[in-house]
Amino acid sequence: MVEKVITLENVPLAEFLGTANENIKQIARAFPQSKIISRGNEIRIKGGAPEILRINDVLNLLLEHLERFGHLTPENVKDYLDVEGVPFEEASKDQVIVFGNKGLVIKPKSPNQRKLVESAMKNDLVFALGPAGTGKTYIAVALAVRALKNREVKRIIITRPAVEAGENLGFLPGDLQEKLDPYLRPIYDALSDMVPSEKLKFYQETRVIEIAPLAYMRGRTLHDAFVLLDEAQNTTSEQIKMFLTRMGPNSKVIITGDQTQVDLPVRQKSGLSESLKILNNVKGIGIVNLSGKDVIRHKLVKSIIEAYEKDQSEKDRLKNEGGSKKDYGRA
Repeated sequence: MVEKVITLENVPLAEFLGTANENIKQIARAFPQSKIISRGNEIRIKGGAPEILRINDVLNLLLEHLERFGHLTPENVKDYLDVEGVPFEEASKDQVIVFGNKGLVIKPKSPNQRKLVESAMKNDLVFALGPAGTGKTYIAVALAVRALKNREVKRIIITRPAVEAGENLGFLPGDLQEKLDPYLRPIYDALSDMVPSEKLKFYQETRVIEIAPLAYMRGRTLHDAFVLLDEAQNTTSEQIKMFLTRMGPNSKVIITGDQTQVDLPVRQKSGLSESLKILNNVKGIGIVNLSGKDVIRHKLVKSIIEAYEKDQSEKDRLKNEGGSKKDYGRA
């Protein structure tokens, strides 16, 4: 058994240790094979060498968090310790995509979300596909914000088709921008988690961050930019081809979509589905499929998605059976 003593210098102990040492107790519960004792400004760890190194890494991350944001809550500690389904070795600082406002730690919370992050690191164009609530848009926005903060790109461009999901834009009050804002609200909500409000306002005024309808992309070359096309299932074939050919030098593009929620007119084909078939074997393009297992909203959302998927599977089965009988009758 090995012992390591960590001395906390110039650290607000009450904030770091938590009420009744709850932060340290939470770490101790995560590593039951080791013994962690806090006395004064010292933390003593007894256990096997590999686990002591892991505990030391956690403590360093928490100290960095406290220095950066000025506070440390049990929820923050849990964020560093508890990434669902991931061995702790992978749940290190590298898993954090970006630190948001008020100490919010933004990182992948499911295996497929991690695949999305990894695919975006390897490819300049990534399709992120899946139902509502799987975090595909949120993760994509976080990756864009990280790229901007790290100066990997000079701007972020976020767009989506202005297709009405049962509503009519013409009957909504206000000018064009006010009519479109409700459709872009999920993007604004994600950005407001990650960028301070004054800085976000400045970025938008200087067009460092641009949020616009897809029609505004026509004729442009998008270079030195992280570009996100959201709700791509509502693009036509012509629109998505136009968008894909906007890529310029040093561009990174993520296209998100839910193929089960197409709001186009009945006889209008989804450009997303068509592009996936055409580009399936093109090198340098990543395709990540998220599912109901990745849903991070209310637990009922997962059940709702599964129920709809089951219903659709049954409809597809009956349709196929009906088609087979027709073919048989003609033979």
